[in-house]
Amino acid sequence: MTVNLLPEVCDLHIHVGASVAPHIMWSIAHEQGLKLPVKNYWEFVDLITSNSDKVQSLQDYLAILHKWNERIQSSPSAIERSDYEILGKEFRSSHVTQMELRFNPMKRNIHGERDLDHIIHAAIRGLDRACLEYGMKAGLIFCLAREWDHEINEIILNKAIKYSGRGVIGIDVAGPESSTIELSNELKYYKKMFEKAKAAGLGTTIHTGETEDTCSIGMKAVLTHLKPDRIGHGVRAARCKETMQMLVDSETVLEICPTSNLHTRAVSSLEEMRSILGQFWENDVQFTINTDGTYFCRTNLQREFALLKDADVLSSEQLETVRLRAFEASFLP
Repeated sequence: MTVNLLPEVCDLHIHVGASVAPHIMWSIAHEQGLKLPVKNYWEFVDLITSNSDKVQSLQDYLAILHKWNERIQSSPSAIERSDYEILGKEFRSSHVTQMELRFNPMKRNIHGERDLDHIIHAAIRGLDRACLEYGMKAGLIFCLAREWDHEINEIILNKAIKYSGRGVIGIDVAGPESSTIELSNELKYYKKMFEKAKAAGLGTTIHTGETEDTCSIGMKAVLTHLKPDRIGHGVRAARCKETMQMLVDSETVLEICPTSNLHTRAVSSLEEMRSILGQFWENDVQFTINTDGTYFCRTNLQREFALLKDADVLSSEQLETVRLRAFEASFLP
């Protein structure tokens, strides 16, 4: 696969925990004196990245991120360096000039052992430094966690609002989706949070439509009750005409992450990806192309575009439309 550098690109869906180079993570881990369950650097690379042998589902994918990647980044100095390194590397390797970097700050404070504001300030410092050096535009999206109590997520939302003038531009909801029984109560809670975030000028996005049944259950409910600006992944919507029409009517933009979806088995093959994006294109569903996690998935944004072009998933003209749409759909001014 040949990667010819595209003009400026914008990544709207990229997680801090999945996008720091292994040699940087190795350095941070040793700097903090963490005891690692591996004997050498090469085993460490395998420990913190995804491959088809150990990742068979979204749950497997998330388990690696939560167990080691987030833990290694759990200090002010670690998160500052992580943000800085991600932005600089993606600018140099992929000509990413605009990025919305997302993470859960409370998953970096070791269950309250570290001060949350120090973590956030450090993340902002890393962002500011990279933007100053490379002339980039970037912002932070704070991820709420589906698996956490509502009171904990409320703290994260309030921190996002507090720092909305300092580089925090939106909120996200991440993690495995609830069962049908739990869904109605969950949405009542998140509806209030999304309304509060929007009133404060924050953008809203949510992970949904990534696993089985989330088109008929999760995505429709999310679009009806939460009305997010964007949806993370959302590939299952291609199976449902009604859901696609709801996306069009609400002008909700999908954040498609091709390699990540292949790793988690959300999409079985490039042939299925061609069918999914073809359905979206034919039905006027707006979508963007993103990485989700560059080093975790061993990719970058240029490779994502090249992958789709080389496999005839999208034409050059379609990819150019998608490239420009990311800038238009950004929460950044």
